Amino acid sequence: MENVALIPARGGSKRIPKKNIKLFHGKPIIAYSIEAAIKAGCFDKIIVSTDNEEISEIGLRYGAEVPFIRPAELSTDQVPTIDVTKHAINWCFENNINVSMICCIYATSPLIKSNNIYSAWLKLKERVDKDYAFPVCSYPHPIQRALRIKGSQWENISMFFPDDELKRSQDLEVAYHDAAQFYWGRAKAFLSDERVLSSPRSIPIIVPRLEVIDIDEPEDWYMAEKIFFAVKGSG
Repeated sequence: MENVALIPARGGSKRIPKKNIKLFHGKPIIAYSIEAAIKAGCFDKIIVSTDNEEISEIGLRYGAEVPFIRPAELSTDQVPTIDVTKHAINWCFENNINVSMICCIYATSPLIKSNNIYSAWLKLKERVDKDYAFPVCSYPHPIQRALRIKGSQWENISMFFPDDELKRSQDLEVAYHDAAQFYWGRAKAFLSDERVLSSPRSIPIIVPRLEVIDIDEPEDWYMAEKIFFAVKGSG
């Protein structure tokens, strides 16, 4: 039974061209995910799933395997990550790789820490009643104070949770969101289409907010570079 790290990295990216291999503090951003997986020390294989030759070459250069080219129908921006993960699991089974657990690691996670990957694996390994483990972090502001604005002139504002308007922040329940870094899961759970975020069989791994940023827009990239320098670059 093997543990596999899967790093999905398709070639097309509309908002940030070549996002998965764009240089981030001196090296392709995908390199941070590959290196974290290697350093975690809990994987038998580290696979990059891509449709792009340049990404494939960079993946190999930094120590990953690229044993297949992802089909075109699984390489559009409309394809969910679960489908890419299932394709990799099925490929492993078809090629006599008996994958037990797989960790899908996003290619644009330069703040990812190998010890979080390892800790999540240990927790999932110990809890036979659970199927997934993934990192979460708290929202910086109470979600109960969220506001909605309606109208073309921004003239109508209201609270999503008006009953909480006068409550003290410290009396409101802390809310968490997906850190969008990695998802550990049992192969059978991924193949059954069991959802990760809403499953009662998922284990949340709480990480600090300074270790988390989801890079979708150029502004996110800029912020990630600043956080990376503040957290890692100075030390």
